[in-house]
Amino acid sequence: MAGKAYIVGVGMTRFEKPETREWQYWDMAKEAGGKALADAGIGYEAVEQLPVGYCYQASTAGQRAAYELGLTGIPVYNVNNNCATGSTALMMARQFVESGLNDCVLALGFEKMKRGALGGGADGGDFSTSPVARHYGVMAAAHGFEMTPPTAQIFGNAAREHMERHGTTAEQLAAVGAKNHRHSAHNPNAQFQDVYTVEEILAAKTIHRPLTKLQCSPTSDGAAAAVIVSERFIREHGLADRAVEIVAQAMTTDTEESFASGSCIDVVGKPMSRAAARQVYAAGGLGIEDVDVIELHDCFSINELLTYEALGMCADGESGKLVADGATTYGGQWVVNPSGGLISKGHPLGATGLAQAAELVWQLRGTAGERQVPGARVGLAHNIGLGGAAVVTVLRR
Repeated sequence: MAGKAYIVGVGMTRFEKPETREWQYWDMAKEAGGKALADAGIGYEAVEQLPVGYCYQASTAGQRAAYELGLTGIPVYNVNNNCATGSTALMMARQFVESGLNDCVLALGFEKMKRGALGGGADGGDFSTSPVARHYGVMAAAHGFEMTPPTAQIFGNAAREHMERHGTTAEQLAAVGAKNHRHSAHNPNAQFQDVYTVEEILAAKTIHRPLTKLQCSPTSDGAAAAVIVSERFIREHGLADRAVEIVAQAMTTDTEESFASGSCIDVVGKPMSRAAARQVYAAGGLGIEDVDVIELHDCFSINELLTYEALGMCADGESGKLVADGATTYGGQWVVNPSGGLISKGHPLGATGLAQAAELVWQLRGTAGERQVPGARVGLAHNIGLGGAAVVTVLRR
């Protein structure tokens, strides 16, 4: 019978604008991993395995990063699942512990990025070899291809479809950015801590209509980590007061539904997010109504709205109204992205999923300071990567 897995330590660096801080990826990893171990009150010698997530560094960068924490000879796994990389490393760690294979695993994620918009995943400029060529082919068939950043373009076209189909407004999309920028003002780890009105967000530079710069996640440098342990490890080390249970977790990848409709809404991952959420609710015996705080993958404002619908927070087409009515901020039914989300906290690809977990652990422990969601007991993380992977995790204190 599978055992349970718990997070007993989390840590992260501040997320920084690329090329503004003098550090290497192993410096970031040492800082985040060291903080997670210190939070758990254990040394690196207790760690039995180490999945390490990143997208832009060279092969075996996970080992190079881990060697800053210790040279104990444990297995290190290099994980790359696009923007869902951090949560994929967390999922591996959970599986190692739940299976009974290990009692203590560290999950680590980092990214050192370049300035400017993300490319479309083309290898050396040859788009035909890109792992996401099929996704962009669906977009091009429906919308053509414009000279705007590819990732903003495919999500921006999803936004256009949502507006045409459901009457979603530019103001509702901007309200996502306004909320998340407002939340990040209280997060010392966030890349941005500036507050903007809906009007200021609408007036910002257009990246791909209707998305403006303040509705798009930036490239970022940073790292995050989590220590995942068994019940036995908690008892032996007296860590019950630190422990947050991983109630359920699921990963899904693209299915026929992702491509069949010819819609960018489906090709950017809404079907796989919905499937992962349903699996998690079934496995955990919980529904979205039981969740208090959510960290979700708002790579662009439209993806936050699509994810509300995928998670069952509202019916299809009603997500714009949900954010505009204040249902997803303090005082509403849920607080979504109290950290500031990807839009304002930043998005170092390999670290994002683990930073989401760190924020939820702090919220569920009641140690999130000015960002604290009152009485938070159940948290949900949603992390998605184009190409594709969706990971949904439910945590409980």
